[in-house]
Amino acid sequence: MRLIGHLADEKAARTFADYLYVQQIESRLEFEKAEGWGIWITDEDRISDAARLLTEFRQSPADPKYQAQAKGAAERRAETEKSEAGYRKKQRERRHLFRPLTAYGFGPLTFGLIAISVTVFILSGLGKNFQPILWLFITNFAAGNPSGLGLPEILHGQVWRLVTPIFIHFNLLHILFNMLWLHDLGSMIEGRQSSGQLALLVLVMAVGSNLVQFWFGGPMFGGMSGVVYGLLGYIWMRGKFDPGSGLYLHPTTLTMMIIWFFACFTPIVPHVANAAHAAGLVMGIAWGYLSSLRYR
Repeated sequence: MRLIGHLADEKAARTFADYLYVQQIESRLEFEKAEGWGIWITDEDRISDAARLLTEFRQSPADPKYQAQAKGAAERRAETEKSEAGYRKKQRERRHLFRPLTAYGFGPLTFGLIAISVTVFILSGLGKNFQPILWLFITNFAAGNPSGLGLPEILHGQVWRLVTPIFIHFNLLHILFNMLWLHDLGSMIEGRQSSGQLALLVLVMAVGSNLVQFWFGGPMFGGMSGVVYGLLGYIWMRGKFDPGSGLYLHPTTLTMMIIWFFACFTPIVPHVANAAHAAGLVMGIAWGYLSSLRYR
C-alpha cells in the first residue's frame, strides 16, 4: 500500500476514489489534519496509473466524467459485496480476533511471533530452566559443543536452529521490552505493507543476527532484539527515503533505541547479545535504504 497524494476536499476525494474503483484500482482514504485526505493505493503495480489519474483529476475535478463514473461505482460495489458475502464475513471475524490496538492494528504474524515467544518463555520456567528448550538454541551447548567448532546439528538437518533462538528469553524484562517493540514495529510493517514482507524480514534478520552472535559470542544467547533492531533500521530508512511507504519512526523513539543500543556495550547493561543487535540494525538499514531506491 502506497500514498500517492492528498486532496483537501472530502467530496472530491471520495469522487476520485470511486473513479479509481471503476478503473479497477483499489484505494483507501485516510484523513490527515495537516494535509487533508490521503489517497492510498493497495496494488503497487497500479501506483503509476493512479498517480497519473490523480494529476488529471486535479487539473479538472469538475469534469462530468468523474461524476458519471462515480455513480457507476456504487452499483459495482453492491454487486461485488453480494458475490463476496462469505469472504467478507470471514474477514470481519479475523478483524475481530486481531482488533486494532494501534492506528495500524495488531498484525496476525506479529501476534503469532509474540505468542510463540511467550510460550517458549513459559516452557523455560520463565528463563530459569532451558532443558526443555535446548532444541531451540543454535547448537546444543549442554552437550559440550563450544563456540568456534561449527554447528553440527544444523549441518545434520536441524536448520530451524538458525531461526529459533529469537524465541528464547532469559527474564521478564528481556521478553517484555522485546515484545513491546515487536508489537509496534511488526504491526506497522504488516499494516502498511504485508504479513509476507514482515515474514521475509524476520526470517532473514533472524538468521543473519543469530549467525553473527554465534560467531562472536558462542551458542548461549537468545532473544528477539536482533530482529527488533533490524525492523527499526528498515522502518527508519524507508520512512526517511520513501515517505509514501507510510512507515515512520518518531524522532524520540529512534533516539531512545539508539541510546539503548550503545548503552548495551557498557558494563551498565551486561550479558547482552550486542553482535546480534549490530547485525540486525545494519541489515535493516541496508534493506530499508536499498528497497526505497525504486521510489526515489
